[in-house]
Amino acid sequence: MADALLKTDLPLANKRQGKVRDIYDLTLPSGDHGVLIVATDRISVFDVVLANGVPGKGRMLTKIAKFWFDFFSDTVSHHLIGTDVGLVPGLSDAQRDDLEGRIMICRKTKVVPVECIVRGYLTGSGYKDYQKTGAVCGIKLPAGLENSSEIETPIFTPSTKPEVGHDENISFERASEIAGADLMNTIRDQALDIYTHARAHARERGIIIADTKMEFGTLPGSDEPILIDELLTPDSSRFWPAAEWQPGREQDSFDKQYVRNYTEELVARGEWNKTYPGPSLPQEIIANTLARYQEAFDRLTG
Repeated sequence: MADALLKTDLPLANKRQGKVRDIYDLTLPSGDHGVLIVATDRISVFDVVLANGVPGKGRMLTKIAKFWFDFFSDTVSHHLIGTDVGLVPGLSDAQRDDLEGRIMICRKTKVVPVECIVRGYLTGSGYKDYQKTGAVCGIKLPAGLENSSEIETPIFTPSTKPEVGHDENISFERASEIAGADLMNTIRDQALDIYTHARAHARERGIIIADTKMEFGTLPGSDEPILIDELLTPDSSRFWPAAEWQPGREQDSFDKQYVRNYTEELVARGEWNKTYPGPSLPQEIIANTLARYQEAFDRLTG
């Protein structure tokens, strides 16, 4: 199945469609409110969904996210309940086949409207900010750092998504104004702790996790945040081969930076302007992207 889920509606309530995931409301076996998160094969760059997807990508993202949720299950409260498609009521056999391996059944939360980015290496928009100001989201960094330099102590750099346009890096103070200081302090500490432990696990297996994006929510009647959305996947993180890391240049990667690089070439040639409609990916880019995701999974899980 390539991108059939782009056109498939399930007999469930309140469908919301993100760039990569489709979300439905679901009644959990306990009777509580839950959500069904479907990882499609869509892929986006610069907040634009590309014209074709990467067949099998949704299943790969789900496997990697589940690995990390299981990895942290004893120490981190999160929303994942299970991935068994048999728990979803009202589906046809064909729909169950389509969904196998690409769903997460989760507790429903009130989403904290701040994206939580932890950076252990200076790259992407953080490096661009640093070049202009010597800081990232208001956090001053040592002079003389290069593209892909390691940040000695990982930093928490929140962002927010405006109604129109791309994500915007914001200061921790601004994030606290949006979500509340106590909540953001707790989230920051949890995010940094998760990143630190994940980075150590990955490094032992030849992968540098350069940075990652997390999201948090709160359950009804509670002010305590729990981890939601995906976790430490190639769509939400930068994974680099540790043996090939060299500051001062762009790094080879196991993540969708490979797709970004291809589309940047299209932009440089004047063939795309980073707006809709997104271009189609050639078969070689599709195959290589999935192979990189697979290698990341194999290394992380052994």
